[in-house]
Order: sequence, then C-alpha cells, then structure tokens
Amino acid sequence: MDKTLLIMAAGMGSRYGGDKQVDGMGPHGEILLEYSVFDALAAGFTKVVFIIKRSFEPLIRSMVGDQLATRVKVEYVYQEYESLPAWYRVPEGRVKPFGTVHAVLCARDVIREPFAVINADDYYGREPYGIVGGRIETLAPQQEACMVGYYLKNTVSENGHVTRGVCETDAQGQLKSVTETYKIAPFPDGTIRDTHRDEQGVILDPNSLVSMNLFGFTPSIFDAASRRFDAFLRSLSQDEIKAEYVLPVLIDQLMKEEGLRVDVLKTDATWFGVTYQQDKPFVQKLLSDMHAAGTYPETLF
Repeated sequence: MDKTLLIMAAGMGSRYGGDKQVDGMGPHGEILLEYSVFDALAAGFTKVVFIIKRSFEPLIRSMVGDQLATRVKVEYVYQEYESLPAWYRVPEGRVKPFGTVHAVLCARDVIREPFAVINADDYYGREPYGIVGGRIETLAPQQEACMVGYYLKNTVSENGHVTRGVCETDAQGQLKSVTETYKIAPFPDGTIRDTHRDEQGVILDPNSLVSMNLFGFTPSIFDAASRRFDAFLRSLSQDEIKAEYVLPVLIDQLMKEEGLRVDVLKTDATWFGVTYQQDKPFVQKLLSDMHAAGTYPETLF
C-alpha cells in the first residue's frame, strides 16, 4: 500500500516576510520540508505530493523534487485561483490563498491512497511520522481520520503570537472539538496566553493538546471537504478578501455534523518553525546541532 505525504507549501508567509518554505535553514542550506520528507520516508511513506504556487515548481524541483523522484513517487499540484470552483468569482483585491482546506482539495486528482498532511514550514520531529503512518493504514474510509496532537508548550514562538487549533479529547483519546485560537503567546511569567481579545490574555493550559496540521486521512475526505468548501465560498460576501477555511474547522464540523471519528495521537515531540524572521537563527542552530549529534546525516538526499 502506498502512503502519501502531502506537503502544503503554497502559503504566502506574510508574518515571516517572504517565501519561508524555500528559505535555507539547515547547515547546507536545507529547507524545512526536506527534513519532513527524510523523516517520512524513514517511516515508510512511499509518495510525496507538493502543494505549491506554480511559480515555485522549478525551485522546488531543483532543491529537492528531482532528487526525491529517483527514490519515490513525486507529484506537484498548484494552489492557485484557477483551482477554485468554476462558479466562484474571486473578489477584487483578494491576494491571499483560501486556506488549508482548499490546499488539500488541490491534490484530489493525484491521491488514491491514505495520506498525511503537513505544513512545509514546520519541523514536526521524527517520531510523529511513524505514529501517523501506522494509523492511516487502518483508517475506515468516510468514518475515521487521525491527527497528531502536540502539547501547547512545545509549539509556541518566543518572537510573536501564533495560531493553534486547541483540542478537547474524550477518555478514549478521540477528538471532541478543535477551537482555532489566535494570538497565542508566551509571557515573561512563564504562562502561555490567548491575547486575541485582551492584551493581558487568557491563561491557557501548557499541556493542552493542539493541532499543528499533521492530519491523517483516507481519500474519502475529498468529497466531504469539497462540499464544505463550496458552502464556505457561498457564505462569503464580496468584501471578505481575507477569510480562509482551515482544516481544524473542517474537522470540527465533520465530527459534529457527520459523525467523523478522529483519533488524537499524542506526541512529546517539540515543534519548531519559522513564523517570524527572528525565529530563523534559533531554527538554524537546532538543525545544526541535530546534524552534529547524528540525528541527521551530513546530507539528507
């Protein structure tokens, strides 16, 4: 059975200030998605699909795609406005993508097997790929999905606020709800707070589980996502030029309204990424240290 890693690499990186998906972070200029691919292949994934801007394809091919294609199946899909439903008209002034649900839908014609979804600009750790890779092999189509749950304390940035899908689970480890929570930031007193509505913020449990967009699905998710994405687009007014439809919101709706069961696969792994330019030196040092310690070879591919 093929297992696919679907990499979302078409985001604009507005807070970072550039195309962070292709900014070199490793000691030899490796980009973060190369580490994700390396770890996924070690965990038994056999196919990689890149969701990119069309203009990114030559760069992604030259940096990793062409080398990768000698070892596993590789596909490219494009998150552009042309992939929106034919009936929809993009409002004047809109420049942002329409979110991670639209990104995943762009891959529906090239995926026929269980798959995991990740962000290109996140480092997820090595362990989660084995966890999610094993579970997607046994998911019941149309009934089950899974996600890797990270502890909130392992996912914040010292350089600014982040958005996280804060999760509630039942006693069996099934996901009950995902609340998209904005402007989460660490404070000098050691607390982590939601500052979306108040500068002083609401203190959050550092051990609460959050979604980092590492989900596992069967191809049946495409039909459900398509229905819901169409409804989202129809709900937008012409002056809403920044609204996005994201995976945690889709999952929450499918659980509550269509009975989808979602296993939360807990991990102690520490996430890191480059939400802000100031994150880059920290990420570079961590990766350099891991190469020096032998966690990764001198060259990945």
